[in-house]
Amino acid sequence: MPQKKQTIWNVPNVLTMIRMLLIPVYWALYVHGHTYQALITFVVASLTDVADGFIARKTNQITDFGKLMDPLADKLMVLSVMLSLALRRLVPRTALIILLAKEALMVLGGAVLLDKGVVVYSRVIGKAAQALVVIGLLLCFFSEWIMAHLGFPLHTIVIWCAVGLTLCALISYARSALKLYKEAGEKQ
Repeated sequence: MPQKKQTIWNVPNVLTMIRMLLIPVYWALYVHGHTYQALITFVVASLTDVADGFIARKTNQITDFGKLMDPLADKLMVLSVMLSLALRRLVPRTALIILLAKEALMVLGGAVLLDKGVVVYSRVIGKAAQALVVIGLLLCFFSEWIMAHLGFPLHTIVIWCAVGLTLCALISYARSALKLYKEAGEKQ
């Protein structure tokens, strides 16, 4: 029986597309010194991330397009914000490099697995790591206030905790991916 063709035009996927379109908006605002408008853009993008996943699961509107584009949109938005903040020395460049390398490994691993017909879904630890990265980035926008009122770089501490949790998520993902890869090989 032929499989029903999926449409990409549903609310979760449109929210994902909006998030992708917000990346150049964020950059335009940030580069032209409209820091708080850029922050609002990032917050809106982050809220679309939460909303699209919730709606997709609740209404059973999960599509192949969404499985691919939702995490890509998340990664591109977060890495864009992180890069912009690193350029202004608000995020440690080493943290940015580690997260870029981790994402490159994830994309490469995902491509290899997809070639075998295997999809590794995100786990709670990955979602927690992503949330912590977003919180750390949000705090970076208020770094001057944080330093003036707290006297220590809470934003930087949160970013490094997020990097650590992200690396734990990568290890968890790699273990799952290796197991699924072996199982796929045994079935062939």
